[in-house]
Amino acid sequence: MRILLMNSARTWGGTEKWTRMAAESLSAEHTMFLAYRREIVGKKFSITKYQLPCLSHIDPATIIGLIRIIRKERIDIIIPTKRKDYLLAGLAAKMCGTTNILRLGIERRLRIPVIHKLIYHTLADGIIVNAEKIKQTLLLSPFMKNDIIKVIYNGVDTKSLDRLSQPPVDKPFPFTIATAGVLTNRKGHEFLLEGFAAFLALTPTVYAGLVIMGEGPKKVDLQRLACSLGIENRVIFTGFLDNPWRTMASSDVFAMTSKNEGIPNALLEAIYLGNVPISTAAGGTGELIRNGENGFLVEYGNTGKLAGLLAHLASDPEKRRIIARTAKKRITEHFTLDVMQRQITAFCQRQKQS
Repeated sequence: MRILLMNSARTWGGTEKWTRMAAESLSAEHTMFLAYRREIVGKKFSITKYQLPCLSHIDPATIIGLIRIIRKERIDIIIPTKRKDYLLAGLAAKMCGTTNILRLGIERRLRIPVIHKLIYHTLADGIIVNAEKIKQTLLLSPFMKNDIIKVIYNGVDTKSLDRLSQPPVDKPFPFTIATAGVLTNRKGHEFLLEGFAAFLALTPTVYAGLVIMGEGPKKVDLQRLACSLGIENRVIFTGFLDNPWRTMASSDVFAMTSKNEGIPNALLEAIYLGNVPISTAAGGTGELIRNGENGFLVEYGNTGKLAGLLAHLASDPEKRRIIARTAKKRITEHFTLDVMQRQITAFCQRQKQS
């Protein structure tokens, strides 16, 4: 098949990482193309790519550009990956008779019936989601059809992680907690900082630290919060890292405290690299983490529980080793790149023929 991925992001994040992994894994069997907006995204792809303006949800120049690409490259499948892309790709695909399969990696309730029916039903031939919870939320809308939504878990590129995570960075604290993601309100870093501060108050003799990897509009506010909590000397803001995996490989716990998620790539990668996961019960994280067996789930805002979990793990290295080993086993069995590639291919072929 000839597949066009579309990503209009202005920054690099989890969706962009998924798009690149999909491009790389699918290119073994299919001819892959990319339509993108910003060079920060485009420069990370080695496939044939086209830069488009993507100024709005109905930008005429972008629709015309997509139609030209589809016709020139004889595209069979277009996969838009950002909310802004869905309508643009859907309209272009409909005009060209091309199959349009949305990729949605976050739980999102469809609350504008007329518009959302057009985007997710009329113009979409299929929808890929990375968690069953996302699928069930979509199906709350009466116009959604079960058979066009496919749950395909994100895959971990274990070979690349094995290579890129070595050697691990020098461990900054004897007990190191890490997190990674764009610094936005949705990612819930305020809760993590507050829970970490409460943990330090519970365990004054433990020399522990928090490493926050990522850039975003909330960075200055988060730095100020760390100062106001009196923990600024125990929190490291690394900024954006081209290679976060060496840092993940040296940490003990990976905390994902988002208000809303699918199943984030960073969480999967950190587990594979030996971290004990702690996550809010957001989106599909409950499909990955079996509480107390291969990680821990915590309600967003429950700083006391988060602090208690961190204190428990800090005091019991053997418990950390057991849970981390169990968590990694689940990744290698159910969240590999090969499985993701096969499922995407099969779903695209099915929807193209239907």
